[in-house]
This record gives sequence, structure tokens and C-alpha cells, in this order.
Amino acid sequence: MTLQHAETSADRVTLAAVAEEAGVSLSTISKVLNGRTDVSATTRSRVEQLLKQHGYSRRGGRAVAKTDLIELVFHELDSIWAMELIVGVESVAKEHGLSVVLTESGDQHSPAPDWIEGVMRRRPVGVVLVFSDLAPHYRERLKSRAIPFVIVDPAGDPSPEAPSVGSANWSGGLMATRHLIELGHTRIAAITGPDHMMCSLARLDGYRTAMNSAGLTIDPAWIRFGDFHVQGGRSHTEELLALPNVPTAIFAGSDLQALGTLEAVRASGLRVPEDVSIVGYDDIPPARWVSPALTTVHQPLRRMGAEAASLAIRMGREGLPSIPRMDLATSLVVRQSTAPPPAA
Repeated sequence: MTLQHAETSADRVTLAAVAEEAGVSLSTISKVLNGRTDVSATTRSRVEQLLKQHGYSRRGGRAVAKTDLIELVFHELDSIWAMELIVGVESVAKEHGLSVVLTESGDQHSPAPDWIEGVMRRRPVGVVLVFSDLAPHYRERLKSRAIPFVIVDPAGDPSPEAPSVGSANWSGGLMATRHLIELGHTRIAAITGPDHMMCSLARLDGYRTAMNSAGLTIDPAWIRFGDFHVQGGRSHTEELLALPNVPTAIFAGSDLQALGTLEAVRASGLRVPEDVSIVGYDDIPPARWVSPALTTVHQPLRRMGAEAASLAIRMGREGLPSIPRMDLATSLVVRQSTAPPPAA
């Protein structure tokens, strides 16, 4: 979009006034309006603020054309729960005649810097990000192109300004631990995720609440921070089984960790659930296939993906404002990996 084709005479007067007040050229104003990268963050912020003060806005026909895409961005695609989110997003995209673009980018907290350039070129109807948050300057860049975004947040705690879909992690940890307590267990360990992730801490807080409410003592050695992967579950379980005060039940903060826990218990010569009960978290498909089938907390990953995609599409097509964080309910799925503790 160029200035001579994009604005009326009145708009050019406004843009000229903004350029003069900001101390920049009309070319710089055009770059800001088009979301170009070759403008400093300070200049962009000053220009956008002045545009707002002068009441400048792009009218209907001037918006950059969108492609029939919805973009789904992960920090890693090599996980089973990622596939569950993809299925949810694709189901909604299909209903709206859209294709899904999958992008693997950055670390677990925010997309890598080169991602924003790609999404600006692709111009999707909306973006769904499986990250903890989106940096403010990324939000501004997307806003400059009227590209809505929603964060699917099974791992962190996004800024209040960022529309997001998550699940009730504290309730999940609470119900998993209460289930074990109701079976008669008193020595219950917890292997949660990394200690910098809000979901790990929330699930652990649910565990602590259930134990404290039941008047049960928590041995500090029973609490472990893992990595949500199989090997982490296995190694932490090996350490738990070597303790003098061996737990009779283990709440693993993800199903993958629970699978590692199951491996370690069997390798030690103990049985599940006769000697050690195990509860996982997520309810990914392997939780049903493993033997014994895994008792777990169902995190509605497909629905989380679907809700995020629906919201991003509606925001893009109907101009709806963003919404506060949406937390979907978790539920306990009881299978064969839990039973009363062995007799003393």
C-alpha cells in the first residue's frame, strides 16, 4: 500500500501533520501503517500514538487483504499433546474453509524474532500461539496489520492484555491427589513440571491443598520438578523409590512423566497399582493404551485448540474485541493404574 493510493486528501493532511509532529517523513508513516520492520520501536510507538490523537483510522476497503489461513505456532511440534491441539484447530479451520499453517519457532516462552516477519508476509486470518506470552512489540506488529492472535496456554500465565485459552491446573492437581487420598493413600509423591512454568506450580499447589486439607504430612523429598517428558518421570521415580519413606502413590504432572513413572516402578520389581498407584495429567491417547490403563486428569486439549481458533477467526472476521483469559474445566478419568495402598 502506498500513500498516494491509500489515503484521501483529508487523510494526507492528517498524515502530514503527524509526520511533522513526530519529526519523521511521510515514508516512515507509511512504513508504520504497513507494519514494516525498518522502523525503530520508539519511532513506531510515537507515530502510532500521534495517529490515535489525530483520529486517523483506516477505513473498510483499505485493510490489507487476508489469506485463507489460520496460523498455529508451537515452540516444538514433537509431542503428542501438540497433535491434540492441532486436531482442535483444524476442526474449526475446516468449518470456516481455512487451511492451517504450522510453525515451529522459538523457545517455550515466545516466538523467535524471525517469526513475526513471516506472519506479516503470510497475512493469516488469525494466529493461535502455543506459548506462555507474546512480547508487546509483537502484539503491536500484529495489531498494525489487524491480525488477531490468541494464546493457547497449557504452560504459562500470559499477560492480562493477551487473549488466551487455558485449563484449570490447580483443580486438576487437587482432584488427582484427592482421588489417591480417598483410596487410602497417605504417602503421596508429586512429580510436576519445570519450576518456571505456572501450570507446574498450579498443579503442585492443588496437590499441596489436597494433602493439607486431609491433614497429611508432605515429606519434602516427595516433591520433584520434572520436565514433562518420559525420561524425567522415570529418573525422578527411581529416586523416590530409593527413599526410606517410599511413597505408595505418585501424581505425575503429565501423562508422559507418568509413563516414565510406570516404567521405573516395573523395573524396580514393584507392581502398578498393587504396590504403587499412579495418576497422570493430560489424558493423551497413550494413557488409554498402556497397561494398566492410566488414571489421569483430562485436560481438554482439542477443545482448547478449537476455542482459540474460533476466537481468533471471529476477532479477525467480525472485528470482535479480545476477551479475558478463558480457563476450561479439567476432569478426573479413573482407569486401572490406581487402587488402595498395600496392607502394612
